[in-house]
Amino acid sequence: MKSQVSFVCQECGYDSPEWMGKCPECGEWNTLREIKHASIAPTKGFSPAQREDLTPKKLSEVKFEVKNRMTTGFSELDGVLGGGIVKGSVILLAGDPGIGKSTLLLQLAMKATGKILYISGEESEEQVKIRAKRLSSTDPKNLYLISLTDTDAALEVIEKVNPTLVIIDSIQTMQSENLTGLSGSVGQVRFATAEFIKAAKTLGIPIIIVGHVTKEGMVAGPMVLSHMVDTLLFLEGEKFTRTRILRSLKNRFGPIDEVGVFLMDERGMVEVKHPEQTFLDSKKADTPGSVLVVTLEGTRAFLVEIQALTVFSKLPMPRRVASGIDSRRLELLLAVLQKHGRVPVDTMDVYVNVAGGLKLSDPAADLGICLAVFSSFKNISLGRSVAVAEVGLLGELRRVSDFEKRAKEAKKLGFKNIIGADKYKTLNEAIQKISK
Repeated sequence: MKSQVSFVCQECGYDSPEWMGKCPECGEWNTLREIKHASIAPTKGFSPAQREDLTPKKLSEVKFEVKNRMTTGFSELDGVLGGGIVKGSVILLAGDPGIGKSTLLLQLAMKATGKILYISGEESEEQVKIRAKRLSSTDPKNLYLISLTDTDAALEVIEKVNPTLVIIDSIQTMQSENLTGLSGSVGQVRFATAEFIKAAKTLGIPIIIVGHVTKEGMVAGPMVLSHMVDTLLFLEGEKFTRTRILRSLKNRFGPIDEVGVFLMDERGMVEVKHPEQTFLDSKKADTPGSVLVVTLEGTRAFLVEIQALTVFSKLPMPRRVASGIDSRRLELLLAVLQKHGRVPVDTMDVYVNVAGGLKLSDPAADLGICLAVFSSFKNISLGRSVAVAEVGLLGELRRVSDFEKRAKEAKKLGFKNIIGADKYKTLNEAIQKISK
């Protein structure tokens, strides 16, 4: 067997047969590293049995078996996965450092049924035990721990133990002697992931892999890593808030628009089955500058409080501070509010915050943002009103998707006054009505 040499970019995973100073894919300098690959001997043809397998089948002839899913002990996580973990699937859980990935998976390992193998490459077995004691006073008898950073040794342990579920924490710490490069390099991450995927499909054991993210918020390692796994989950949230949102960015066995809501406290990750209890503060409902909106995350609708503060500015360019929403979207809405609502925001510092630490990208919150700013500027309270509409550049109010579902959720919680595009055609019309 001859060994092939290629040069792989450590930033984007671009593969080149020769070294180059600048990567032609991502444009970074001095990121190509030498990787040695063992060439595979060419096959001498197909056997008669293999030739029969090459015959295409009709769709009606393909045998289909409903796969039983393994429950995780978290209904929020099961909902994001589409009902549980599929046998033989590979799941990549990514998120910022310290966001709670390891805590969530350790709690999953302690709650799940069957033999669970937890392979830690970042912590020793004693450190994992200390964290487990903090989360629960009892030790589960079905949880097996081992501290490993060798990919080949980890595969041997998986085959020897034959567990129900394997957790790898994390993929960036795994390293194999079969190829050059330090742990965390593109070649090592790609090789380890490919080997774990092969083991999962061959043995029928689901594997959950923890992945780090870069400063840009992308999964660290080669870009092809996200395409290799069956499911890609992303745990997001601010470190200084308790709220954690689990999103599915890719799922071959379920929906990709579901989210799970958790709270991080001294007990670890606690699932939130009623999100409005976290994002809604009834004590501030009658305060000027506070408006409620109904956001839709996946198929779930829940109420969120938007807070705004406007103060006179002495700066030539007034401040625009947004927390939880896109700052460019805020500037656009303020321009519409000034032109069509005749609110002089060009002389005001404007601060907008989404209570609870949630990040909103739903256009249904546009009207709520505008009304919150107007409420703070006029120092009037909107009472128990809920705003649900998208605001256009011409000042018109647009109807949003699943409006009936959002309105039903608001009314279920006792909010009867729904301000939307079904009642008012323009932003100015809505502002004139609430200011009377």
